[in-house]
Amino acid sequence: MRASTALFNSFIALCSAATLSGAQQAAANRDAMLVSPVWLAAHLHDANLVVLHVGDRADYASTHIPGARYVDLDDISVSDHSAMNGGAPAGNGLTLEMLPADQLRAKLASLGISDNSHVVVYFAKDRVSPSTRVVFTLDYAGLGKRTALLDGGLDAWMRGGRPVTDVVPAAHTGTLAALELAPIVVNAEYVHARAARPGVSIVDARAAAFYDGVPRGGPNRLGHIPGAKSIPYTEVTDAALQLKTADQLATLFSKAGVQPGDTVVAYCHIGQQATALLFAARSLGHPVLLYDGSFEDWSRHAEYPVENPSAKGKP
Repeated sequence: MRASTALFNSFIALCSAATLSGAQQAAANRDAMLVSPVWLAAHLHDANLVVLHVGDRADYASTHIPGARYVDLDDISVSDHSAMNGGAPAGNGLTLEMLPADQLRAKLASLGISDNSHVVVYFAKDRVSPSTRVVFTLDYAGLGKRTALLDGGLDAWMRGGRPVTDVVPAAHTGTLAALELAPIVVNAEYVHARAARPGVSIVDARAAAFYDGVPRGGPNRLGHIPGAKSIPYTEVTDAALQLKTADQLATLFSKAGVQPGDTVVAYCHIGQQATALLFAARSLGHPVLLYDGSFEDWSRHAEYPVENPSAKGKP
């Protein structure tokens, strides 16, 4: 079996990045978390490589990177669809929550992922945040050091004239040991208790209009978690949907009030968009945590306040 030595070494670099300068650490993190189309083309047939396509299933059926397997967020998460459709909640009434460890292990193995796999995730069209949600889920499952994102997604791959196919690879079940879940998912109580603590930045990854509480309809309260900073998730990528440079990201986070070394706790509507923000934060060396229930959950906690800038000055 031919393992991908280059990818493995890049992941090891992330582990040792703590001994580097800030700029060197950011570069090492970035090298570990992203792969280029050139790299992927050179390693596409590595024995231990698993490539995951995130996007519309119909688009995958007609156009995907050779050997890529399709993954949908419903495959690796749980949503209370009865609540989403207006019925009585069957569970906690939340959308897109992490699966229990045993169920997540079975789902990941069904995608062909094994203990020795290196996983590259890519997005089709503009599905950046669903793809970072997949990456974050793999990190949560303890596989983050062997997982990377294809920078720029399928469009970047195709811009170089590289091959695509409609051939779906044969199903293959990987062999995964029991998962050791990483402690990177938190709940409302955690966020409420730490919102004002030094060294912790609560960051709202939704569009600014939601943060500002501009009325838009829907069941959730208007505004944001008190003390939260605003960095819309769309700001972490450039026009080609590639991750912005370390300098650009550092400036973005600094302007929002995030200090170097802060633990970044991100939320959005349901816990998807926030993962793009966390991907960027992790590339800069920040410890990161996801409030998985996000504002959907916070809005249901009447005991927790919401700050609504759009309501200020109204009688």
